Amino acid sequence: MSTLALLGGTPVFDAPLPRDRSMGPDERRAILEVMESDCLSGFYGSAGPEFHGGPKVKAFEEAWRHRYGSRHAVSVNSATSGLFAAMGAIGINPGDEVIVPCWTMSATAMAPLVYGGIPTFVDVEDETFCMDIDAVRAAITPRTRAILTVNLFGHPARLMELRALADKQGLYLVEDNAQGPLAQENERKAGTIGHIGVFSLNYHKHIHTGEGGMCVTDDDRLAERLTLIRNHGENLMWDRPRDDLVNMVGFNYRMTELSAAVGIEQLKRIDARVEGREQFAAALSEGTRGLPGWSVPHARAGCRHNYYVWLVRFDATLVGVSRTTFSKALAAEGFEHATGYVRPLYDLPIFQQRRAFGRDGYPFTLSNRTYQTGMCPVAERLHRQEAVTFEPCAYDTTTPALADRLIEAIHKVYDHREDLKAIDREMPSTA
Repeated sequence: MSTLALLGGTPVFDAPLPRDRSMGPDERRAILEVMESDCLSGFYGSAGPEFHGGPKVKAFEEAWRHRYGSRHAVSVNSATSGLFAAMGAIGINPGDEVIVPCWTMSATAMAPLVYGGIPTFVDVEDETFCMDIDAVRAAITPRTRAILTVNLFGHPARLMELRALADKQGLYLVEDNAQGPLAQENERKAGTIGHIGVFSLNYHKHIHTGEGGMCVTDDDRLAERLTLIRNHGENLMWDRPRDDLVNMVGFNYRMTELSAAVGIEQLKRIDARVEGREQFAAALSEGTRGLPGWSVPHARAGCRHNYYVWLVRFDATLVGVSRTTFSKALAAEGFEHATGYVRPLYDLPIFQQRRAFGRDGYPFTLSNRTYQTGMCPVAERLHRQEAVTFEPCAYDTTTPALADRLIEAIHKVYDHREDLKAIDREMPSTA
């Protein structure tokens, strides 16, 4: 049995893993076409056809509507912008509460703050890592205005149940579907079940435009409000009814013609891109399934998981080695990965110190809600003790035998647990 690279042996990988390259001749042709048109952005922030952007932006939105079967698609310059616009569109007021998962990218929790909303954090499920619906029910108060759920790592949250709960309680459901293109629950596409769904086109997603995003909705009023917030909406409010002025301080969240041109080409290949990552993740799972203390991810019944992240739950007690030492050994073999994902968001200074805008701490001055370590034990345990992650979107998963060699690296480290125990004894770790 070969020696671990951590102990002087030859690593499984002697070079960095092959990075994904998603731009090809179609994207280059599309960009050249825009450059030759000399129209890099078609937007004007005043009334008229160009208020809704240029020809590529409109074509991209039309293609997205068709692909997702939604009534409206509104492009933005990032999913973060889309989340901010969604909070404005649904009418978040200062002091309103928005229920959000504690374990996700920080933009999800920042979105309510932009309009003075107060994030209410809830824990996540132990196996899908999406928000726990029982925790959501318990978190609803008379001040709750919306539920902002996340289809984390490409697995759909309990979207149908969340929509039913939202409708029953008179709340909005917004889906942060940044990581879940083509994910499904009961044959319905993630991102289309909530009142608004927000997609990411950031460079390390399944498909991308460098930076960018898309919002979808079947609600005509919400779609109009999204387009107003995206593009200096106050400029179109001269003759509108007064109640439409709510949150109509517009921003510049507009997508460029260059990004839209790339997006049109990328969208054509979304099926192949997502299916390739799904197959790759399935190979990793099958190749390492059954190792005690190494729990590979799975999809809830009726769900399609697109594996933006392949997350393993690591049990140091069953493996017999700390996660820290096991991770060091994996890294030495050239297996690029991470542990822990992100800390629960309520640990961020903005929540611990209750300071967002201004010296006095607005909007937390409107609420007595506080944020303490220990409030979401599942997410804290996953981050601190269990999560080991690999991002298929970052790598060229079409590289021959790449999955086999990653599996080889995992087994090599796992089979040398006794050697790693000695390292643990010398450098105690509980991570």
